[in-house]
Amino acid sequence: MKIVLIGIVGAGKSTQGNLLSRQLGIPYLSTGHIFRRISIEKTQLGRYIKETMSAGLLIPDDKTLEIVEDYLRRPEYKKGYILDGFPRTLVQAKKFVNGIDKVVYIELPDKEALWRIAAYRNGSETRLDDTVNALKKRIDIFHKIVTPVIEYYEKRGQLCVVDGAKTITEVNRQILKSLGKQLVKNKISDWRLAKKIIIGVVGLAGSGKTTATDFFKEEQLPVIDFGKIVNEYIDRHHLTHTEKDHQIIRNQFRQKHGMEAFAVLNEQNTSQFLEKSPIVVINGLRSYEEYLFLIKKFPDVTIVLICVWASKETRNHRIKQRSRRSKFYGKERDQNEVIEANMGPTLALADYMVINESSLEEFYYKLENIYRELYFG
Repeated sequence: MKIVLIGIVGAGKSTQGNLLSRQLGIPYLSTGHIFRRISIEKTQLGRYIKETMSAGLLIPDDKTLEIVEDYLRRPEYKKGYILDGFPRTLVQAKKFVNGIDKVVYIELPDKEALWRIAAYRNGSETRLDDTVNALKKRIDIFHKIVTPVIEYYEKRGQLCVVDGAKTITEVNRQILKSLGKQLVKNKISDWRLAKKIIIGVVGLAGSGKTTATDFFKEEQLPVIDFGKIVNEYIDRHHLTHTEKDHQIIRNQFRQKHGMEAFAVLNEQNTSQFLEKSPIVVINGLRSYEEYLFLIKKFPDVTIVLICVWASKETRNHRIKQRSRRSKFYGKERDQNEVIEANMGPTLALADYMVINESSLEEFYYKLENIYRELYFG
């Protein structure tokens, strides 16, 4: 397994790297470690690295790539590694071809990082101020240079974000979970799903379906948005986003493909995502026919419906706050969804009912419990 750790100074990369190394049985190293090792070698490259580092200069991207990739070809890294401090730039990330399996971003607020470092410093107040100022510069440089790297791996579906403010044990647990592993009696065992799963998030407008799918995105699960087809059609044909226009377009698709239209139009996407991920999430599944279509087309996949519920008052208030389609609420829309779109059965027959009436933290907590039950149950 080939893992990259990313995080600002104080995030705990070396702590987690060394811990993971013992747990997974693969070496942990940083680019600093690589360069220091090479710099003591009596070779032309060793002399170059030593002279460059001694002069306080940065090693160019292309040279860094060449050095790191060559170093990782050594026999001790054949089974994998945990790499810290590389790729550091977008150029390095795009050109690095060593087959990274997972990029773990240990996210930590700037203030927490400064506090952690300062807490371990001794000496006069002046020295502490100098240290803090230097750290602030390092953190600013990190955000400027490394943020594009993080975004790059996120788009590739390789990024896992963990909360670095948690305890060492909790951060380690989050990382292992992202790798599909867990600690059982201090030994690593794999977490494997016995079956593929499609999660259909259902609910009336304003209930929090998109917020629920945002949670699953944070869990690195692919999400298919059934409603995207209508939005893209309206934008492409320069129409207006009104309830009437949306209803007209939806009905046009259904006249052509039946009430299961959006499941039909997304069949290929669903199939492709299932090949890559054990769990696929669908946002905007409406009709019962769409649900039945998925069952028929994917007989070896477990279809799970999660119904998100909120009161009329709460739902209407949320919709009014939207920057787009803020007038899409009320009795008429609810009736259209339940009756004309035939959403009623999917709501009534959902496998899970999640009430979304309080804080985001509580809502995510409920979804986390369902996710863990599906994934590890």
